[in-house]
Amino acid sequence: MKKSGPCCRCPSLKPSRNTAQFYLLFLLIALYMLVGALVFSSLERPAELQAHRLWEKRSEDFAHKHGISLGELKSLLRHYEEARISGVRTEQGRALWDLPGAFYFVGTVVSTIGFGVSAPSTVAGKILLVFYGLLGCSASILFFNLFLERVITLLTNILLWCRRNGPAAQVQEKRDGPAEGNKPLKPSIYQLSLILFVVVMLVACAAASLYSAMEGWTYLESLYFCFVAFSTVGFGDLVSGQRAQHGETRAYQVANCLLMLLGVCCMYSLFNSIAVIIKQALSWLLGTLERLYNTIGDCRRQLRPLFKFCIPESNTCYCDDKSPNKKHTIAVYSSDHGTYGKAHIVTISNRNMT
Repeated sequence: MKKSGPCCRCPSLKPSRNTAQFYLLFLLIALYMLVGALVFSSLERPAELQAHRLWEKRSEDFAHKHGISLGELKSLLRHYEEARISGVRTEQGRALWDLPGAFYFVGTVVSTIGFGVSAPSTVAGKILLVFYGLLGCSASILFFNLFLERVITLLTNILLWCRRNGPAAQVQEKRDGPAEGNKPLKPSIYQLSLILFVVVMLVACAAASLYSAMEGWTYLESLYFCFVAFSTVGFGDLVSGQRAQHGETRAYQVANCLLMLLGVCCMYSLFNSIAVIIKQALSWLLGTLERLYNTIGDCRRQLRPLFKFCIPESNTCYCDDKSPNKKHTIAVYSSDHGTYGKAHIVTISNRNMT
């Protein structure tokens, strides 16, 4: 029996729009990561295997040349890996834990870059880092959000000034007279993203020129380092300001810190604006899927009378109206007319129902 009306209380299994966006975004991120893993594996795996083969050959040649066993050589290398955590390098670099080095370290912590060049080796330092990073990273995220608000306010004032003093505004003022007031004007998310992208590129290109001159990297390596640092990914394969001569170049150290701060703020703001665009794209995609689903349902309902037989619906709603005179209309199918039988319309009341 199927009864439609205000008395039906069937729970809906359809998720809300926000929940659907969450699930769809999760699936898209998982698919994006899978595609990225396949691409990077095909690009980097052959180079990794070649590097392993080359290292094994060099290790065997070195052990044979100097008359030592390969196990002793690997033991020495393991000790070096342990010492590297404390700042020991094959080439002398600047001190990691003097005041400028420690300041550089805490800067990578609170900005969530984490290059991995220096890390606490003492138990007290590791425990302190947990609480220090918790408060510092939270404060930095707040600072990045406030920076984005200032950028939006600045762009709003620039657009408002252009609307007041632009050529179109002057023509309209001559034609219609002075405007009584100005409506609040805010940049669209696309304008904001474009402007932030241009700012990030300008900062990255300027910083890459500085790093290429001071670090001896190529310009492409410097741009790569800028993206890794500004996006707070921080692989640690390239790190600025770690050479011995940089310890005496205070101006370069200050410029390095300022460029890091400015780049991270701009990149964080760009990520936020792009995230809003992605959310809008998800809403559009869900709306398109919903319209497609409704179109298919309408087509099925329009084509249903063309079939010679009727398939009974399996879902059932129960009515809370228990009055004995309440009447219901049901379809009774006989078994002697095809697979589903011939439908007979019968009206019964609650008094006669079993």
